[in-house]
Amino acid sequence: MITIFKTTEHGLETVNELTPGCWISAVDPTPDEIACLQQWGFQHDFITPPLDVDEMPRTEKEDGEILILLRVPCFQGETADIPYATLPLGIVLTDTSVLTVCKRENGVIQELVTGRVKGLSTVKRIRFVLHLLLRTAAKYLSHLREINRMVDSLEDKLQLSMRNREVLELLKYQKSLTYFTTALKANELVLERLQRTKLFHMYPEDEDLLEDVVTENQQAIEMTNIASNILSQMMDAFASIISNNLNVVMKFLASVTIVLSLPTMIASFYGMNVGLPLGEHPLAFLGVLGVSVFVALAVVLVFWRKDWF
Repeated sequence: MITIFKTTEHGLETVNELTPGCWISAVDPTPDEIACLQQWGFQHDFITPPLDVDEMPRTEKEDGEILILLRVPCFQGETADIPYATLPLGIVLTDTSVLTVCKRENGVIQELVTGRVKGLSTVKRIRFVLHLLLRTAAKYLSHLREINRMVDSLEDKLQLSMRNREVLELLKYQKSLTYFTTALKANELVLERLQRTKLFHMYPEDEDLLEDVVTENQQAIEMTNIASNILSQMMDAFASIISNNLNVVMKFLASVTIVLSLPTMIASFYGMNVGLPLGEHPLAFLGVLGVSVFVALAVVLVFWRKDWF
């Protein structure tokens, strides 16, 4: 789907034709739409790479066009194998317009479209790209906070758990953090290359905004590393806790088995078809019952003092 936006006095609006100073958003374009973009002057080699979900971040320049390829975060659902993943986002910068190409809808583009970014102008192409880069780093931080919140929720459940389900849930978020770490480090290399180009140093405001982008990206890298280390240690610790909880339950069941086996053993002796003490006594049943209860209570008291229950 191709949508053309342009900033007017009323804000960001959708327009029907390609004009100077516009932003073209292409989300999972069809072959016909790719051909249309080529007719508008965009190179085919700059349109198709972002549609490959395994494409890594990089920058290219050819015939006056600049391709900035990043990996942006995307939420795939809490029930997915990997709740938070990354996907390529291509930014094609020309002398008159900006094109973004992505395989699917993502939170970064949606925030730009809904007008959540203040001071956004499609006419100022360089600053528009910088705002896009800044929102990408900010989106990583937002998703990291969500991951930390979900991990804290699972931590409360794990303390009393005896199953592996919660640990497997943590493993899903560990995978997400691994994807984030790889993507953020690759994005950092792209930002370093952009810092060395003169294109983003034409105005002081652009230089300051680029510095903010680099700072936000570095903060996201640090937060991801910290969260990944904590989660890794937590998974090891709670794996031991689950094993310990299971051992406690097995110890309790073993103690109950021992307590119940003693009255059963006494009753088995007096159930034999041979002569036994008090065999003819009218209160023999109550006597045997009393001895069984006494022995069971005595064993329970011993186990209780040894903290085996």
